[in-house]
Amino acid sequence: MSNISTLVEHFPYFGLFILLILGGIGFPFPEDMTLILCGFFISHSIVKPIPAIIVVYTGLLIADMFLYYMGRRYGRMIVTHKRFQKMLTPERLAKLEERFYKQGVMLIFAGRHVFGLRAQLFLVAGVMRMPFLKFSLSDALSALITMAIMVGAGYAGGNSLQVIRKEFARIEHIAMLGAVVFFVIYMTYRYFKGRNN
Repeated sequence: MSNISTLVEHFPYFGLFILLILGGIGFPFPEDMTLILCGFFISHSIVKPIPAIIVVYTGLLIADMFLYYMGRRYGRMIVTHKRFQKMLTPERLAKLEERFYKQGVMLIFAGRHVFGLRAQLFLVAGVMRMPFLKFSLSDALSALITMAIMVGAGYAGGNSLQVIRKEFARIEHIAMLGAVVFFVIYMTYRYFKGRNN
């Protein structure tokens, strides 16, 4: 984990790309969090917007294609594969296959926005041998929406933090000034009270 954070810190573009790939194959690096991190990096000028967006979009699609390919390669035996059996149980596979017959492309397009469903859907798309062109186009369009929302959220959050920091700095200065004024008034009061006594 520390190696990954070091990689992201020193090589942010490559780090973001690797996080998306690892998250896509089942490691505990949620896609949404990586995209939010990208937006945060953009807001703080750690990465440039266009190269960063190209990198994360490419990472998203490669991770998705990998899952599709694994489903296509192993078919229904994917539920016994060491890496993917936790992602997709036989019962879940049966339910998603049934839904695929009815919804197909729309399931791919909308399903990636449901937490925990994305990887399962892409595996099942491969298992059911959904035409690659149909899968890749629906996935590419859906990924654009995901990326816009999550990177945008990270960017807005990063800017908000900068505003909050400025506000805190201003409040700190006002508080310090108030403390100095209060101290001066208090010492003046003590001085005149002592003279009157």
